[in-house]
Amino acid sequence: MATITNDQDLRRLLGRLPADQQRIIGLRFAQSVAHLSRDERVNRAIDTGLEEDASSAELEDAYRAAKAWATKTYTDCGKDTDWLAQADHFVAAAAAAALTPDAQLMDKTNRAWKAAMQARMAKNCEMVEAEDDDQTDEVQRQYAIAEEFVSAAG
Repeated sequence: MATITNDQDLRRLLGRLPADQQRIIGLRFAQSVAHLSRDERVNRAIDTGLEEDASSAELEDAYRAAKAWATKTYTDCGKDTDWLAQADHFVAAAAAAALTPDAQLMDKTNRAWKAAMQARMAKNCEMVEAEDDDQTDEVQRQYAIAEEFVSAAG
């Protein structure tokens, strides 16, 4: 497998994945920023979605929990400079994107790509709030997650 070196490579790879694998890798992107979540339901939604044997009802409940928190926190996003509150919103949005039921997806929407972008926004908010410069590059972390996922999937 070729190394992912840019977003075009990542997007191309994600576009080739079937829906269930898009969900898993999208949730791995969300999981990488889950430490920024302030709502345990979002973390449970991520964990549930990553379970290989999760039922469709469990996935639907996980989606609803993540979507509800993303919707609730959206109204606060941008009102003030509580960057960690905004990061919390983007974690929930990443989880909801990854868990979006097939019936609710637009034709060209890729749940994994959308989750990746939301996770990056969460990380950007954390970086604004951080006092140190020791922040891991989320883009590079996503490339590594994708490479590891594809290698494991064979």
